[in-house]
Amino acid sequence: MKKLLLLLGIAVSPVFAQEPTPSSEVQQDSVQVAMDTVTKKRRLELITDEDLKMITDLMIQEKFNSSLVDTVQYVIDDKDIFANKTVIVTEELLKKRLADLNANTPFHLSYNPALGKVINSYLKYRKKYYPALMAKAKYYFPMFEQHLDQYDIPVEMKYLAIVESALRPDARSYVGATGLWQFMYGTGRQFDLKISSYVDERQDPVKATVAACKYLSQLYKIFGDWDLALAAYNSGPGNVAKAIKRSGGYRNYWNIRPFLPRETAGYVPAFYATMYLFEYAEEHGLYANSPKIYQFETDTIRIKRTVSFDQIAAKIDVDRDMLAFLNPSYKLDIIPLVPNRNYSLRLPVKNMIAFLDKEKEIYALAEEEDAKREKPLPKYFEMDKRIRYRVRSGDYLGKIANKFGVRVRDIKRWNGMRSNNLKVGQRLSIYPKRLAIPKSVSKAKQSTPKGKHEVYVVQEGDSLWSIAKKFPKISIDEIKKWNNIWSVKSLKPGMKLKIFKS
Repeated sequence: MKKLLLLLGIAVSPVFAQEPTPSSEVQQDSVQVAMDTVTKKRRLELITDEDLKMITDLMIQEKFNSSLVDTVQYVIDDKDIFANKTVIVTEELLKKRLADLNANTPFHLSYNPALGKVINSYLKYRKKYYPALMAKAKYYFPMFEQHLDQYDIPVEMKYLAIVESALRPDARSYVGATGLWQFMYGTGRQFDLKISSYVDERQDPVKATVAACKYLSQLYKIFGDWDLALAAYNSGPGNVAKAIKRSGGYRNYWNIRPFLPRETAGYVPAFYATMYLFEYAEEHGLYANSPKIYQFETDTIRIKRTVSFDQIAAKIDVDRDMLAFLNPSYKLDIIPLVPNRNYSLRLPVKNMIAFLDKEKEIYALAEEEDAKREKPLPKYFEMDKRIRYRVRSGDYLGKIANKFGVRVRDIKRWNGMRSNNLKVGQRLSIYPKRLAIPKSVSKAKQSTPKGKHEVYVVQEGDSLWSIAKKFPKISIDEIKKWNNIWSVKSLKPGMKLKIFKS
């Protein structure tokens, strides 16, 4: 990022000069600044092809590698931003291939210059990202197809999850849409996706896919057209209905496109372009990387007590990253045992017998570690109610976010805030992920021992459990408290941890 900004003649602010890596929100703002500069340079004919390629790579990297993913980043209007004139697939060949696809799909796949621009732009700027994306598709697509078929939805709708999230179950947009299918909090609740202090079912691939099928079925019943259902999935049925009225009553996507919100106008072409690239992958030299695992090589098992990924990995030969990949809905990497909630663990089939053999040992380890905790695990409760918080003297967004287990950007989004400024007495809407901690407990919790301590540098593959085992009589809880770690997912290679010895 710094290299790009210096190349474009933008002063590097302290935010970019310091570690750790800036938040995705700051990155997005900087992308916009860089793009504005590109626009000015283009007017002066100072911008080079290398500049364009670098900023393109920056935007695509943000899309494919960041957990903060926004649909708009995927469907950006390339012809407006990059003035792409490269022709990789000729108009004649595109017309033929799209006609062949159209003959076998209920979508209206016909050539037009706008769609041609998107396809050629994706082939020019994004081709190198598709092998990894196609590897993920080998895992997710069979499951998508099964549920789409059950709900009588065209199986091509599987490509929608690529446009929505680049097949990242932990993807979260800047407005809070989450998961493979990018459900907002309210829409997720409407389709029975539960969100609690431990679990976000919007990130559960199977449950979220079923919810997406239900939603798409409803949208199709409203409009009777899968293209319009796609547009409504992105912008809401109200916006599509208004676009139909403003167009004079047309019900063809391309006729109402000028009257749709800007991001939705590029949304369906992005879907078409993605479908084209997957269906004609070999013709363009696109081949999938090897997937981590195929879904048919996995199975689920009900757990009998609250247990963590670390405790499971400690007893059976399964990679902890694999556990996280197969079980993305557990926000704390802990599977809670909750009455009337059938939470389960997905494992590679090859590890299933080992789990059953070691199940009692895993639960015994969990029992032992629970007994060593200075404080209990966070209380389980579901996020079904909003609270109103009154800002007090000394409050700031980070402090309030920490109190309720949420992120600063969530508080800003819930309250339509553009800055971090607060006023005493101001009321904030908050959807808490944990109960507020009383002041007396909070002060005790924040007290860090003074004196000599050892610095441990986190290595690749480390977990809090494995680190605690290296220091006798040191608990996971103590490591988290000493280093202000609120989530096991915040542990990163290279991080320095303070270890105080009694």
